[in-house]
Amino acid sequence: MTARPSDTDTTSFPDPVYARTVLAPIYENAKTVFGEPLMRINRAHCVMLAETQVLCRAEAARIAAALCQIEASDILAPSDYTGEHEDLFFEVEAALKAELGAELGGKLHTARSRNDLDHAIFRVRLKSVIDTLLAKARASAHAMLDAARAGKTEIIVAYTHGQPAQPTTYGHYLSGALETLLRDIERLEAARAIVDLSPMGAAAITTTGFPIDRARMADLLGFAAPTRNSYASIAGVDYVTASYSAISLMMIHLGRLVQDLQYWTAFEVGQLYVANSLVQISSIMPQKRNPVPIEHMRHLASTASGQAETMVRTMHNTPFTDMNDSESVAQAAGLIAFETAGRVVDLLAAVLEAARVEPANVRRNIDRSCITITELADTLVREEGLSFRDAHEIAATVSRAVVARGSVLSGGFSAFKAAFEDHTGRAPGLDASAFRAAVSPEHFVAVRERFGGPGPAAMEEALAHYGRALAAMDEAAAAHAAHEKEAAARLSAAFDALAATAAVE
Repeated sequence: MTARPSDTDTTSFPDPVYARTVLAPIYENAKTVFGEPLMRINRAHCVMLAETQVLCRAEAARIAAALCQIEASDILAPSDYTGEHEDLFFEVEAALKAELGAELGGKLHTARSRNDLDHAIFRVRLKSVIDTLLAKARASAHAMLDAARAGKTEIIVAYTHGQPAQPTTYGHYLSGALETLLRDIERLEAARAIVDLSPMGAAAITTTGFPIDRARMADLLGFAAPTRNSYASIAGVDYVTASYSAISLMMIHLGRLVQDLQYWTAFEVGQLYVANSLVQISSIMPQKRNPVPIEHMRHLASTASGQAETMVRTMHNTPFTDMNDSESVAQAAGLIAFETAGRVVDLLAAVLEAARVEPANVRRNIDRSCITITELADTLVREEGLSFRDAHEIAATVSRAVVARGSVLSGGFSAFKAAFEDHTGRAPGLDASAFRAAVSPEHFVAVRERFGGPGPAAMEEALAHYGRALAAMDEAAAAHAAHEKEAAARLSAAFDALAATAAVE
């Protein structure tokens, strides 16, 4: 009879290469990144097993006391992976067995699997970094709102297709960026709501025959509720993809704002002044002011987006099941996207707080670009009764004449008068003073009082709206923080009371 491979296999787990390339990094991550959530879930599970009488109170109390001793040890201290235990989970279980005996020490794992346990650990950790990034993003949004309020009347040049287009205000521009950032924050908050569900009790796939209380586990761990479908609890990775997609979008959108800031600080444009504290001087060209923090924001935003997209793409074409693709190594690697994104929003807040519009340069760029000509056409429609197309043709003729002689639009009344008479066969009703007012950037902005426009009243309404939206986000964050704190207190009280009975019993 031919020998089977299993009959002659003398190897033992773990293979050294597997241990070095896979198990050791997982072990390190478990201690440095996921250790605290594991200990917290062990506590909650022990309490729940006692409350549902899956374990008698005396057994649960002894397990709780042993968990306290294990937590007080150096089990989470950095150490080399030896292969004695496959991972931290088994090391904790071995410590329980050493303290309580194999039978009782093995009972903590009743009615759960490493499947639901792992995803609960990942969700606890992910929720905490989401909350940190949300706090930073809201702080940046507040800085943006403050800058928009301060700059609500400061004229700037708005660009389309890289060319000067129309005047608006710095506050109007920043409000547009803020509106997008608030939507990005909402997307991250929506992702948090998906993360904020407890998979504990799903066990391996199909829940368990033991009368556990999934809602109680969710409550003790600070989750909003348990996940509903047990299969999706261990197979669904939308809590991962939603979170990292939200980060990627936020960084893409902020990167566009950063690109504008970079362009505006160019010497030839000079629309924005960045404070000396955020400017580095060339090592050989002392005349250069290099606002390199803006460049760092740009590359960090791109880097964070790429790091986040890596997590999303890692989930692509994977089976709808529990799998290593979505677990420890990927989860730990993905967290760096939160750290990088946090640096971007921190730096953006600092830049916005220290940046100022350069009015003289803005005026120069407006004068040489004729960007108020649109309002001249609009004024001719309103004041002279012309069709918009006729008014547009007169305005175009004026702008060409002004540019040809190297003049500025405010001094182009004679060109306007000639174009108007040539096109209409009559003299314009606008005199030189009315013409200058019509083509002034201040007038251009002031008459644009439509919803969403840069006019004073429209801007006041918009800024108040954004302020209310941010205040609501701050309140929601405070409520989340209070919920987490209260859940931690409930778990601590229930677990401490259980552990305290061990000595008595």
